[in-house]
Formats: sequence, C-alpha cells, structure tokens
Amino acid sequence: MHGFRNVIFTLTISLALNNVIMAQSDIQIALLKYSGGGDWYANPTSLPNLIRFCNQNLGTNIDPANATVSPGDPDLFNYPFVHMTGHGNVIFSEAEAQNLRKYLLAGGFLHIDDNYGMDPYIRPQMKKVFPELEFIELPFDHPVYHQKYEFRKGLPKIHEHDNKAPQGFGLIYEGRLVCFYTYECDLGDGWEDPQVHKDSEETRTKALQMGANLIEYVFRQ
Repeated sequence: MHGFRNVIFTLTISLALNNVIMAQSDIQIALLKYSGGGDWYANPTSLPNLIRFCNQNLGTNIDPANATVSPGDPDLFNYPFVHMTGHGNVIFSEAEAQNLRKYLLAGGFLHIDDNYGMDPYIRPQMKKVFPELEFIELPFDHPVYHQKYEFRKGLPKIHEHDNKAPQGFGLIYEGRLVCFYTYECDLGDGWEDPQVHKDSEETRTKALQMGANLIEYVFRQ
C-alpha cells in the first residue's frame, strides 16, 4: 500500500516540477486478468502501443512492457492505471471485488473497455465492487476529455457494432472518478497495431490520443 501511494506522490511531484510524469522507467500500467471465461487477453498490442504513444507525446517514461494482474492480487496496488477489456463473461469473487474496491479507494484507477459483448457481464460485477454506486454518463465537459487532447464531443467512435454513439460512463466515489467505462467505442481496438483491424491512421490517432488523455488524467489526480 505504501509503495503504491509513493508512486502516486512521485508522479504528482514530477508533473508539477518538471512537466513530465516520471524521470525513471519504474512505473508500469497493467492489464486485468479476470475469471469467467471472457477474453481478458484481447488486443495484445493495445497497451504497448498506448505506452509508446504516451512516452513519445506526453513526455512520460512508463515501462514499455505492461504488467498483467488479477483483481485479487496484492500486486494490484503497484499499478496506478489498470486496463480491462474483452467480449464476454466476467466474474469477480467476493475477495476479488473487495480487493479491487480497496485498490480504487486507495487511489487506483480502472479503465474498462467493452470490446463488444462485455456490457451485461461487467455491470453486475462492478456492483459487487461498489454496490452503492451507479455508472453515470460523463458530460462532454468532464476533464477526462480535455487533457492534452481535446474531445469536445466525448469519445471517438472507433468501430461500429450496433449503430450507437460511443458513451463514457464513470463510477465516482466522493467526488473522484475511480473507474471509466468506454462503451460502444472499441477504444482499445484503436490502440492495436495497424494491420490488426486496418483502421485508418486518423482513427488510430484519435484512439491513442483519448487513451493518452486517460493516462494524463489519472497521473494528474
């Protein structure tokens, strides 16, 4: 726990004094490995590409290799930013839900990216984590959309599935956004290598810029 808080403290001070997030490559972000049969491992090139983009464009020096962590793992507290994706079922045990709650209350941040098909599963599981909270759609003037990159109309639309507008939902605990849920967006798909989905360079750039906004927002809290 103390190590995690020291990480957040280091990030904050570095930003304030040097306009960079960190001076040494000793910070990792992580991918959440969950149970239930859903493909938590989808989009394997997403986080490495996002990290590279942030290091090049935000002045960060995040470890190029992301970690993988389970929701019940004590190591969860070592990562200020955790990304979760997939298409299907998700199950958190009670112990995992409690550990994830403690992590988020301690200053951690969870980004959930519905890769199409996760929505009916992740919502009840996050209710285990925060039974007292509801996902609310963030307004377009929320700071997460206005970091280095401006997204005046909210999330970019990366892939079409049900002909719906992309939505960004949040869980807010005592005024702090602890979880950001990107729905009907496929943000992580846009972080993948170009040949995976054959998205245009413009689409990939928008996805990476929005991902960079998330990283910047988390590290500036």
